[in-house]
Amino acid sequence: RSHYPDGYFKSGLALGRITATGKYGPYAHQTNEVQTVTITGSPTDGDFTLTWSGQTTAPIPFDASAAQVQAALEALPNIGPGNIAVSGGPGPGTPWTVTFKGILGGTDVAAMTATKNFSGGSNPDVAVTTSTAGGANPGVADGREVLAGFLAFAVKAPESTSIDVVGAMFDHCKVVNAKLPVPVDPAGRADVAGRIIFY
Repeated sequence: RSHYPDGYFKSGLALGRITATGKYGPYAHQTNEVQTVTITGSPTDGDFTLTWSGQTTAPIPFDASAAQVQAALEALPNIGPGNIAVSGGPGPGTPWTVTFKGILGGTDVAAMTATKNFSGGSNPDVAVTTSTAGGANPGVADGREVLAGFLAFAVKAPESTSIDVVGAMFDHCKVVNAKLPVPVDPAGRADVAGRIIFY
């Protein structure tokens, strides 16, 4: 109830079916993967490339901004615009944080690898680590991590975080994914294929 101060679950709320009770609770959407690119050894010149799922970026300057790294990754045919967000930088002093989203969100994606071409500094190198693994929401394994549908009309929130209103879910309708409070990830859309149409 603390999450819904007016005492109601709002219309359009994404729902998951709680396995133990058969009731529905707010969908525990999947986690987007986050990978961190870090340069060490204080290079003074050069560049590096990032490879993801067999595709390699154009050379990225060692002192690139977040926008430059994002542009290089979005240029890959297997990523594309809107499917990652890069923050941090500029290098080499500050790592870049790469968050997979859009069609790559909510899944345990492959790890990027990096190849260096640096000069100066002291044994400069570049490495990629996974800060947050994508996929199921950590700590949620009660059924709510699987999208079951959406609330068609507001219902009063009980003291617990589950509701027993099966008829309140949308069925055989179209949902504008971009307008939902929590856009539905690809796995969720696949789970409800044939029952809910997204556009």
